[in-house]
Amino acid sequence: MTEPRPDRTRTLNRGGPDEPMLRPSRQLFVVLQASRPREGASRHSLDDLDEVVIGRGNTYRWQRTVERGVRRLRLDIPDDTMSSVHVRLTVRVVTVLAADAGSKNGTLVNGKRIEGAELAHGDLLEAGSTLFHYVAALPTPADAPHDLASTELDGAPGLRTLLPELATKFADLCKVAPSPVPILLLGETGTGKELIARAVHELSRRPGAFVAINCGAIAPALLQSELFGHKKGAFSGAVSDRIGVLEASSGGTLFLDEIGEIPEHAQIALLRALQEREVTPLGASHPIALDLRIVAATHRDLAVLREDFIARLRGFTIELPPLARRVADLGVVIVTLLDRLAPGRPIRFDVDAARALVTHRWPRNIRELERTIETAIALANDQPIATQHLQFEALPAAAGKPDPRRAELLALLEEHGGNVSAVAAATGKKRQQIQKWLRKYGIDPDRFR
Repeated sequence: MTEPRPDRTRTLNRGGPDEPMLRPSRQLFVVLQASRPREGASRHSLDDLDEVVIGRGNTYRWQRTVERGVRRLRLDIPDDTMSSVHVRLTVRVVTVLAADAGSKNGTLVNGKRIEGAELAHGDLLEAGSTLFHYVAALPTPADAPHDLASTELDGAPGLRTLLPELATKFADLCKVAPSPVPILLLGETGTGKELIARAVHELSRRPGAFVAINCGAIAPALLQSELFGHKKGAFSGAVSDRIGVLEASSGGTLFLDEIGEIPEHAQIALLRALQEREVTPLGASHPIALDLRIVAATHRDLAVLREDFIARLRGFTIELPPLARRVADLGVVIVTLLDRLAPGRPIRFDVDAARALVTHRWPRNIRELERTIETAIALANDQPIATQHLQFEALPAAAGKPDPRRAELLALLEEHGGNVSAVAAATGKKRQQIQKWLRKYGIDPDRFR
């Protein structure tokens, strides 16, 4: 999720009076235990602490104490490569200092062994074979728990997160799921939109089927037939009656993926069906009543779609962050994937492979992570997953070259304090275009506020 630059002087408020007040909070995440990835992950607030002691324990647990005025958090990790007292964090007013406590295997920050170091925002801390992620100013509701384990998270796969702001959005989504309100999912390709759509269907308890259609994978000339169905002889090639996905999902949930690819004539026809709650198959003379629940998704700018069409789909909107902005959640996502790909199997990583997973940029998001984990499990063949088993997708050739547009956006966001409207005015572009570029480059304007 969003990892803004540190600002300890103010309170953040992201929305209207009904939204929770957010404040920047220093947080330490246990991201991944390489030898026991299913042990889960956890989040720990460093606010109101003076010291964190991390070491080996028989069970995964933590305890907050106050002794002689020192507010301390003790983190016990069942990691055989960790010393009983491995590393100490000293929490000061602004800084957090990490010091190796004479451990046998050493302490690393961003892959380099240290005796002592000041942690910077986004740093990766290693103790034994356990990886930690430090976030200097995470937007956090005031009532969020100080400590939270991934094993305490409820809900369907895809709706589990240790990130407080995203958890609030998922909680709102769970409230909306049992209602007929349409849901619009935004975000890059591969961020788990279909997984969330399936979770919404399960939470809705609607008796009908979950039906998914990728609007971008169907030829425009055939899209209306796929949506509405057709009667035999309705057009050349219609050799039999066919039920469309609208009728097939009646009573259940219809997931319209990549709605940004729907041509305008199909948008008009679909809008009419949604408004009238009925569909007439091509070649039919009478409409069929529908009981519709729509979940739609796109990675494209909504400006490419008709306003009345989007208005019909935009009941509850949630934007999913790219995986590169959910480093702290990587262990949570990996556990979900392991439960599906290798249920019951004792999957393990060596520490180099775990570090590679946490530091990879994941340009194809959760979809790429799933393929990578699935391939690694097959290659490792019940041995610990090592770096040679990780088949990462190659980054585009231009990924390493500086992009002048991205540099300009960063400079303007810095100049205007993250105000997207002001950036749009400065560039002479529409606000929607600036938002499109921000999504493309993975830039969060809140970092600059």
